[in-house]
Amino acid sequence: MTRWLLKSEPNEFSIDDLKQKTIEPWDGIRNYQARNFIRQMQPGELAFFYHSSCKEVGIIGIVEIAGTYYEDPLAVDKNSPYFDKKALDSNPWSAIDVRFSSKFSSVLTLATLKKLALKDQRLADFALLKKGNRLSVMPVSDDQWQCIMENIAP
Repeated sequence: MTRWLLKSEPNEFSIDDLKQKTIEPWDGIRNYQARNFIRQMQPGELAFFYHSSCKEVGIIGIVEIAGTYYEDPLAVDKNSPYFDKKALDSNPWSAIDVRFSSKFSSVLTLATLKKLALKDQRLADFALLKKGNRLSVMPVSDDQWQCIMENIAP
């Protein structure tokens, strides 16, 4: 089973928003590599929920993939900030539903993850920590998942 990391700006969509709604689409992705990762996701797989572009950047909880991917309806919604005129002819963008699983008692910050990577080889190839990586959807290996879970505050 593959595991994932999904990034969202909390002022746009936070883990608390998802907790309140239980299941929501993960949509608005306009990067082909991230889109391709969405297309690989399977129901029941888990993902870290990562808050970006905020005061405390980092992993805040876990979500579950709640279905299979589908065409992103925001791509063809002319009122959406994620509208893509080219998608009116052939919608290349995908979305997937996610379900709230858990929220951590504190954020595992990016700074903490970077420090941890210096001590733990399991995070050596973690895509999130690669310079210049701005993907909002990325795979997480079993070793990376285990390492991160071992460092979540109780």
